[in-house]
Amino acid sequence: MSGTRPGLVKRLTSVWFLDWRKLLVYTHRWLGIAGCLLFIGWFFSGVVMMYARMPGLASEERLGRAEPLDLTAATLSPAEAAERAGVRGDQLTVGMLQGRPVYRFGGNRAPTVVFADDGDVFAGMSAEEAVQVARRYAPHHQQPIRYDGSVTEPDQWTLQARQSMPMHRFALDDGEATYLYVSEVSGSVVVRTTRRERFWGYLGPVVHWVYFTPLRRNGAAWTEFVIWSSLIGCVMCVAGLVWGLWRFSPFARFRLRRVASRTPYSGWMMWHHYAGLIFGVITLTWTYSGLLSMAPFNWFRAPAGSRVERDAATGGRVRIDQLSLDGLRQAVDTLKASFEPKELEVMQFKGEPYWTALRAPSVEDADRWMHAGLIPRAPLPRLEQRYVSALRPASASFTRFPDQAMAEIAKAAMPDVPIKDAVWLHDYDSYYYDSRGTRALPVLRVRYDDAYSTWIYLDPARGGIVQRSVSVTRLRRWLYQGLHSLDFPFLYYKRPLWDAVVIALSIGGAALSVTTLLPAYRRLRRRTRELAARPGRSRRAVSRAPVGTGASRIRR
Repeated sequence: MSGTRPGLVKRLTSVWFLDWRKLLVYTHRWLGIAGCLLFIGWFFSGVVMMYARMPGLASEERLGRAEPLDLTAATLSPAEAAERAGVRGDQLTVGMLQGRPVYRFGGNRAPTVVFADDGDVFAGMSAEEAVQVARRYAPHHQQPIRYDGSVTEPDQWTLQARQSMPMHRFALDDGEATYLYVSEVSGSVVVRTTRRERFWGYLGPVVHWVYFTPLRRNGAAWTEFVIWSSLIGCVMCVAGLVWGLWRFSPFARFRLRRVASRTPYSGWMMWHHYAGLIFGVITLTWTYSGLLSMAPFNWFRAPAGSRVERDAATGGRVRIDQLSLDGLRQAVDTLKASFEPKELEVMQFKGEPYWTALRAPSVEDADRWMHAGLIPRAPLPRLEQRYVSALRPASASFTRFPDQAMAEIAKAAMPDVPIKDAVWLHDYDSYYYDSRGTRALPVLRVRYDDAYSTWIYLDPARGGIVQRSVSVTRLRRWLYQGLHSLDFPFLYYKRPLWDAVVIALSIGGAALSVTTLLPAYRRLRRRTRELAARPGRSRRAVSRAPVGTGASRIRR
């Protein structure tokens, strides 16, 4: 029995999954061959995404081109319009559509639009009507606007605006090859793209997010693909790091053409080995943090806030029966003392409803936000926001709620939980921040002594809680945003240092992936020829080869 044991062990270890060395090398090799093109695309598109995102439509750009608010023809209060339409009115925006005042119920996502003059529900916009909307949106365009068809299924640039389907697409045929998408549902422009935005959108987010239309239309399939490809990529990286360290000799014990070498590989695989030792860890952390962006398997899931916490600032659901038409007109007149409002939105603060409006930029100033997707990290100014009490609309408008009220909301949000500290932040901290600098300051940060270590940030300019986090979400912030965007405080705000670091690491990761292309092609070609030459031989027999420690024993 003992005499047969070495032979048995040898036969068993010849099976790849029973030999850890073969397991590592085969796992890394074939996963790398399968995913090298995907990784190359991720690295190069990641650099593009530092300076370009998906084409879209900034709310400031849209507001600058909106019609001036005119309630002269309005005859119905918001509550009367909501009753006729059979909708809830706790999310309400007042604006204009085709020269008529309208109430938009349900927020900005597929709202129910009711005309304030006769109570009719907006039934949709024809192509003839939509061209007038497009014309108003491009007032400086002197050439005819060409109708480019109806969009009933999302194309590459409307995947994130499906709630506004169907749409009318118009081509301006200008120097930028601009296309405008007008929603039949809302009657407004929802997407605008130019040739330059589409070009960089393809090279950046479309490639990086694998946002190709046929796959992205099926949201569940796209989600599964990204999760599993990222997870498999992590396994590949770990296997490569372990094997790369195992095969690296700091004392140059290998011999290549009679020359001492620290690696057993030559040619492209030598460069791949060294690139993996240098950039393998960042490749792994970027792949893992990209996986976390999909929130897979309920990882780092935070407990939801309680109803008491959500209602601490608002005082409950908005009661639109308190919003009279006369009060709405008075609120508009009050706001006109500061600026001409184009839209009003209702919000509630501690049980009292308020009308709020943003100072719309001029059409010329709105152009500053036209290519926001091409300047994702450029600082942009914030629009002035003012409030008027819906119950006392003749009183003066204001821009922020009392600071003391923020402390009261903090106590009401978690009434039975001790507060560890409450600090007014005049600069961003590691969790409340924005690369553009557009998030409001100062804010009140309140930290609670509860089991989840809850933190909330209250903004007097918004009248409530603007961010909530617990210990698990703060950990996720570092594992996702920290590792993926390198938005560490010591680096994130130091440009162009941050740019240089991210680009250098991306080039290294791309080199790590590119060095596998030729070896992968040669290996696939060789395997294909072997299988074609010996059709009766099993794949397992073809792949059987001894694994040793010498430079010539394992070919990568």
